[in-house]
Amino acid sequence: MARVRYGARTEAETAAARTASARLPDIWSTGVVALWETDPDALAAVLPPPLKPAGRPLVRVNISEVELPGHPLGAGSFAVAADHAGVDGWYPLVMPMTHERALIGGREVFGEPKKLGEVVVERDGPLVRAWMARHGVSFVEVRGTVAGELPVPGPSRKTDFYFKFLPAVDGSGFDAGPVLVHCLRHEKVRRLERVTGDVVLRESGHDPVADLPVVKLLGITVGEKTSDQRGRVVERVDAEALLPYVHQRYDDPRQVHDAPPAEGSA
Repeated sequence: MARVRYGARTEAETAAARTASARLPDIWSTGVVALWETDPDALAAVLPPPLKPAGRPLVRVNISEVELPGHPLGAGSFAVAADHAGVDGWYPLVMPMTHERALIGGREVFGEPKKLGEVVVERDGPLVRAWMARHGVSFVEVRGTVAGELPVPGPSRKTDFYFKFLPAVDGSGFDAGPVLVHCLRHEKVRRLERVTGDVVLRESGHDPVADLPVVKLLGITVGEKTSDQRGRVVERVDAEALLPYVHQRYDDPRQVHDAPPAEGSA
């Protein structure tokens, strides 16, 4: 019988796949990063417990084109500064990706709030423009002019916070207790430039980032970097406390509260 590809893999095949994934080469991206101070009350309102506001009410947007072999990827992130048990990090509210390959591991393994979207970085000489769009709305756009080279920083580490959960089959709560994940990223930069420009936040019912306005723009950069990431579950969280925030993950909040179809319904 011919090999049935949906059949079980052998132990050797599973081990080979695991070994290959642990030896990935550096994957470089070109990205635009904008950092600003926002309304501290608005920032505090989007943080599910046990996350708390960090020392400054910061928002960080990263819009990148990633050099994946054969499958160039647009990857975006809109994140707010947060604290968990004395650890400073970032809590992403939305992470648009341009194809499914980038969604699967992040959402299912780490609990990242990834969604399919449009992510574009354009450069024409000194002019830079980058944006993230979904459902026909460019809800974040960063634009400006390169104003000069910056010193290349040394390797750095950054922590992102994610909540990993599955909505319950019966539409009430979760199938299992949700967990808080710390995702540690090690970053290396090989080029960095300062950009003089601005950030535009557009109204979107699906991605309401305009609720976190640019109160004080702290900087825009364009650069080339690579990173790896390792995640770990740090604690189980109160399901009732998290439930009011799970709509952040879905375009239609009713998706996580719908009851099963009534008997006899189509």
